[in-house]
Amino acid sequence: MGIFPLFMRDGQFDISGYLSFLLVAFFAFAYHEFAHALAADRLGDDTPRLAGRMTLNPFPHIDRLGFILLALLGFGWATTPVNPSRLKGNPRQSYALVAAAGPLANLLMAGLFALLVRMSVNFPGAVPGWIPQLFWIGVWLNCFLFAFNLLPVPPLDGFSILLGILPSEIAYRLAPLRQYGFIIFMVIFFLLPMINIQVFGTIFQQAFRLAGLMAGISPF
Repeated sequence: MGIFPLFMRDGQFDISGYLSFLLVAFFAFAYHEFAHALAADRLGDDTPRLAGRMTLNPFPHIDRLGFILLALLGFGWATTPVNPSRLKGNPRQSYALVAAAGPLANLLMAGLFALLVRMSVNFPGAVPGWIPQLFWIGVWLNCFLFAFNLLPVPPLDGFSILLGILPSEIAYRLAPLRQYGFIIFMVIFFLLPMINIQVFGTIFQQAFRLAGLMAGISPF
């Protein structure tokens, strides 16, 4: 149940893998949100700054309940306060840039972890055995968050990006879907699998493939 089956190895629970996952997720979630805050601040919205989010300290960016559920169920969240009306330029397009900053931050983190994986492979005796596993989890989890958050489904970042690039008339027609985001999300990720439509599983597999390409290795 929950996330724990992902860390079962030959009938044994891989505690180091699970703790590595939580550590990587903590920073992946935090700096995803920091990227949103930074982009909003640069585009003229001081809401994140007033909320104390203009910091590399990860703790202000973490939602406690969201992270607890992530640890137990493998599904969590974090948020950043942004006021689209205070952004410079076209609010819809500027907000799309703010939304895109989060997934791009995850892609950057995946690249940094991939570099560490390649270095650990080239110098196998230089680091303890659990460190390469931590690096690998850093690659695939950030790849997953990158791909997952780009889905054009409310309340994910991809929906805000979609509204920013669509013609204004179409975007305004779709914008009210935000209020039904939770229902749409539940249907796609929890009800569709009941009829064998695996959106979540497909993203997970593609994230593993992208991570393998970036790190230059197969998952272990």
